[in-house]
Amino acid sequence: MSGAGSPELDVDGTGLRVVIVAGLWHDEITNGLIAGATRTLEASGAEFLLVRVPGSFELPVVAKASLDAGADAVVALGVIIRGGTPHFEYVSAAATDGLTRVALDTGKPVGFGVLTLDDEQQGLDRAGLPGSKEDKGREAAEAALATARVLRRVWGRNA
Repeated sequence: MSGAGSPELDVDGTGLRVVIVAGLWHDEITNGLIAGATRTLEASGAEFLLVRVPGSFELPVVAKASLDAGADAVVALGVIIRGGTPHFEYVSAAATDGLTRVALDTGKPVGFGVLTLDDEQQGLDRAGLPGSKEDKGREAAEAALATARVLRRVWGRNA
């Protein structure tokens, strides 16, 4: 979900517990993503916690542990920048496949805010920093909140 054509979502976080799980690589970009997710969750009324992990490869295991411990949703944030080796493909696939599996296995939403980039500038353009074109941290938090609301409606719990 990016830029033009993005939907209006129900981002009321009242009564929701959300964990932001963020990698430690590429501080400036990652901190921008965290700031966007944090602003969104604060404004939504959700209760939230920030947890940092070494990198994007570690996001799925901590996301699953957070959801198993009672979180209603996770916002996964990471930055993977292409280099000269296949490492980029392996880490990108592991993070993406792992987070998808976590969402399916737990039946709870994982807002996907893992940026897979060709260069640092692409990340700066998407990090929600002053001058950025997009705010992927905000978008990932909005997606997690909106999906949690949908799931509550599906299961008949108050949304």
